[in-house]
Amino acid sequence: MKRLLLVLLALPTLVFAEDTLSSGDTAWMLVATAFVMLMTPAGLALFYGGLTRSKNTLNTIGMSLGAYAVGTLVWVLVGYSIAFGDGDIIGTGKVLLSGITSESLSGTIPELLFVAFQGTFAAIAVAIASGSMIERVKFSTYMIFAALWIVAVYAPITHWAWGGGETLNFGEMDFAGGTVVHLNAGIAGFVVAMILGRRKDYGKAAIKPFSPVLVVLGAALLWFGWFGFNAGSEVAADGVAASAFLVTNVAAALGVIGWVALEWLIYKKATLVGGASGAVAGLVAITPASGSAGVEGAIIIGFIGGALGFWAVSKLKHMFKVDDSLDAFWIHGLVGIWGSIATALFIADYAMPEDYSLGSQLVAQFSAIGLTIVYSAIVTAIVFYIASALTGGGRVDDETESRGLDETTHGEKAINL
Repeated sequence: MKRLLLVLLALPTLVFAEDTLSSGDTAWMLVATAFVMLMTPAGLALFYGGLTRSKNTLNTIGMSLGAYAVGTLVWVLVGYSIAFGDGDIIGTGKVLLSGITSESLSGTIPELLFVAFQGTFAAIAVAIASGSMIERVKFSTYMIFAALWIVAVYAPITHWAWGGGETLNFGEMDFAGGTVVHLNAGIAGFVVAMILGRRKDYGKAAIKPFSPVLVVLGAALLWFGWFGFNAGSEVAADGVAASAFLVTNVAAALGVIGWVALEWLIYKKATLVGGASGAVAGLVAITPASGSAGVEGAIIIGFIGGALGFWAVSKLKHMFKVDDSLDAFWIHGLVGIWGSIATALFIADYAMPEDYSLGSQLVAQFSAIGLTIVYSAIVTAIVFYIASALTGGGRVDDETESRGLDETTHGEKAINL
């Protein structure tokens, strides 16, 4: 009788636990949000800035910095409402964060913190896409494109996957953004690269990275920030977050090994640019599976992600005529597809639902991949044409491209000697 009474007294706590603020979860998500923030204006900026040529380094870094600034503004104005507001196809009701106060909760954390966390995802997604178009796109065009793309492409896809859009939610497993962020951004960059056309000297002269040192440093910062990206997507300080943290690290390490191993076998060289790119490929691959894969799965997912990235960049991309400047599609888009498929293949026993069916889950994964590719490609093209029209054309003139965008657009040099 006494035990029954204790259970009855505990029922209100059990029933309303989800609506109670957790200081532990909140503290972790504050840290995770700061981790992910570091990825765009620091990690990706240095990674991309080191990969481009010296005459365009600052412009490339500026696109990541600008994406974070514009993305943050657009997100709080309308992006969050579209992604996480009430509604099926499109979310509504939270424009300018209407109705959200410091007392509002999203699970066990303040909703305002959830807004900030998700906003960092929107910003890095459009910044990733910039890697396909650098060295020839107008800075003004890209800034307008970034704002429009988050509203018209990123936010709706986020709503379908995570925000309650049931009609276009196929039951895909995407823990931290394999399709929502990486495939979406990769497709967007590829489409814009096709519209812009190739750089003047593409295929005619050697285009070498400005600074492999910056590339490695940027990759290290991305690796660090990815712990918040993946483990933070649990939105709680618990065992799943800890598992996501571990498998993220393992997959990144195996991505390095996968890329460099193939590089050594084929070219007898182990480049640091290759190793850094392999780390990013491994991180991309594990992203959708980070909440469900175990260490064994992470080893396979990360290694194949790194090897696939190397093969795509060194061999496959040359079969296409598209000048994807920094290989954003091949490392984020193609490897993102692998990660999404691998999510269905490598579910750890402890994370597998009782009614799990590999066939059904693969159908769900491929359906989400297909929807993301088609929607992102079509709407990205429309958005870029609009941004181009508003800026008198999206591509810089020949003289600006030859001199570089650092001096012509920003009046600065990456290094003043």
